[in-house]
Amino acid sequence: MTEMERGIESAFPRTEYEARCARVREGLAARGLDAAVFTGPENIFYLTGQQTPGYYTFQCLIFPADGEPLFLLRQLELTNFLRNTFLERYETYGDGTTPAGLVVETLRKSGLSGKRVAIEKGGWFLPISFFEALSAALPRIEDATGIVETLRRVKSPSEIAALEESGHQADAGIAAGIAAVREGVSENDVVAAMMHAAIAAGAEYMGMEPLVSSGPRSGVPHATWRRRTLVRGDAVFLEMSGCFNRYHTGLMRTAWLGEPPKLARELEAVVQEALAAVLDTAKPGVTCAEAHRAAQRVIDRAGMTERYRKRSGYSLGISFAPDWGEWQVLSLFEGIDVPLEPGMCFHVPTALREYGVFTVALSESIVITETGCRVLGTVPRRIAVV
Repeated sequence: MTEMERGIESAFPRTEYEARCARVREGLAARGLDAAVFTGPENIFYLTGQQTPGYYTFQCLIFPADGEPLFLLRQLELTNFLRNTFLERYETYGDGTTPAGLVVETLRKSGLSGKRVAIEKGGWFLPISFFEALSAALPRIEDATGIVETLRRVKSPSEIAALEESGHQADAGIAAGIAAVREGVSENDVVAAMMHAAIAAGAEYMGMEPLVSSGPRSGVPHATWRRRTLVRGDAVFLEMSGCFNRYHTGLMRTAWLGEPPKLARELEAVVQEALAAVLDTAKPGVTCAEAHRAAQRVIDRAGMTERYRKRSGYSLGISFAPDWGEWQVLSLFEGIDVPLEPGMCFHVPTALREYGVFTVALSESIVITETGCRVLGTVPRRIAVV
C-alpha cells in the first residue's frame, strides 16, 4: 500500500475531516473531557471517512482532547481503512482477540487510564462486555453521546451535494416502482424495479431495505414485500432511500390499481395539506417542534388524530443499517425545541392509514435554506392511479 493510495476512496477531502475533528476537540473541552471513545459507524464515518459493511465487528475511534485520534479495527478491514481515511494512527486486532482489552491497554499507554474518558452510551454498537471492561479499568466513564451528533445537524455544501445525488436515486427508484405496478405482478417485482433503477442511477447499499406493501398489507406500518400478487383495487405503498457515499434521502409515495375509494381521497387531501404545512413552516429560527405541530394541527382539525401518532420528520445524512435516517441527530416532534438552521436536512414522511386496509402516504426530503426549505424530490406529490 503506497502513500499515494491513502484516502483514494474517501468521501471528502482531508481538510473537511480536519475541520470536523477540530470541532470535536472543542466539544470535549466544553465538557471537561480528556478523551472520548466513539463506536457508532455514522460518527466514525463523519470524523474519518471509514466505511465498511463489516462494522458488525468491533471498531472504535479513540479521540483524545490533545493529540491525534487512533482507530482500532479488525485486521481484515485494514485495506478498506487505508483507502477510505487519512488517519495516521491505527491498530488492528486479529480474529479471536478480545478488542475491549486492547482499548483498555491503548488508553493506559496513552496516559488516559485515570482521566475523564467518555463513550457514546446512546448508540447501537456498544457491546455490554466492552462497557464492563472499560468500567473496570477507568474510575468513571462519562457520556460522549451528542458530541458528534450535534455537529452532524447542519450539513456542509459537500454533504448537501451527496444528499442531492441520493435524492436523484430515490426519485428514479420510486418512479420505476410506480411504473411497475400493475395487475398480476408481485410485490417482489415492484421492489426489483425500484432497486434496479436506484442502483443504475448510482446508489450504493442502503441503510435499510425499501418498504413496499400492497392491498391490506399496505395498511400495516413498516410491512414490506412478501411475494403478494397485486390485484385490481389494491393500494400499493412505496418507500425507499437512495445512498451516495453513505448519505441517504428518503421518498414515499402511494400507487393505486384503479380509482381509490372515497376515504382514500379524503386521506390524500389531508396528507397533502399536512405535508405542505410542514414545508411552509420549515425555515430558520422555527423549532423542530413547531414544524411538527404544523402537520399535527391539520390532522387534528380533520378529526384524524388517531391516525397520526408519530413524529413528522427526522434528520437525513449518514446512515448504516439498520436505518436510513439519522434518528440520533434530530426529529421533528413535540418537545424538540432546537431551532432549524440553514443546512439541516429532513425526511418528512406524512402518512394516514386505515389500519390493515390501506395507507395513503406522501413524503419529501428537504434542505433548510436561508429563507425556507428546498424540496429534493421531483416525483408528483399525489396518489399515482394506474
